[in-house]
Amino acid sequence: MSNTNTQNSTQEEESFLVSLGKDLLSVAAVLIAFMVLSKLAFGLWTPMVAVESGSMKPHMQVGDIIFIKNIDRVDLVTNEEGKESGYMTFGDYGDVILYRPYGQEGITPIIHRAMYWVEAGEPMWENGPAAPYSGYITKGDNPTTNKHYDQEGQISYYVPVKDEWIIGVARYRVPYLGYVRLLFS
Repeated sequence: MSNTNTQNSTQEEESFLVSLGKDLLSVAAVLIAFMVLSKLAFGLWTPMVAVESGSMKPHMQVGDIIFIKNIDRVDLVTNEEGKESGYMTFGDYGDVILYRPYGQEGITPIIHRAMYWVEAGEPMWENGPAAPYSGYITKGDNPTTNKHYDQEGQISYYVPVKDEWIIGVARYRVPYLGYVRLLFS
């Protein structure tokens, strides 16, 4: 009798391991399919970011997931250009971009609106310092916490955002889903 119990126990363990293996392979297949579809649709393997601060309120909230489209697949429209053409995204004129401050890897990217383009040597804002090179002047939408351009503060102090620093352009927002991601930060 104990021999039969041992055989049943071994079969149950093998059955459990086979089932677990199939489940893990199914999850892996779904993740790979999602990544491939993301790459095809958005041009990025991981096209989502979780909003971590209130700098884009009222148009983006902490905990929102934002889908980003690769910068190579869009024609970026600044706030200034959007006002002229009527083009709006996320409740205001122009595109919201995701960029790496100073082009540095390993630091949290910033998601702010591209306000306008400035050429090298031009003032970055009225009575501001000359731009050391051409690039975008950016700013969060929150009128309380973001009264100044990023280039006037600590985010991108006195340097416009270079094209190569831009990861992509914000396209879609899913509220609250980002809280799951933020729990692991």
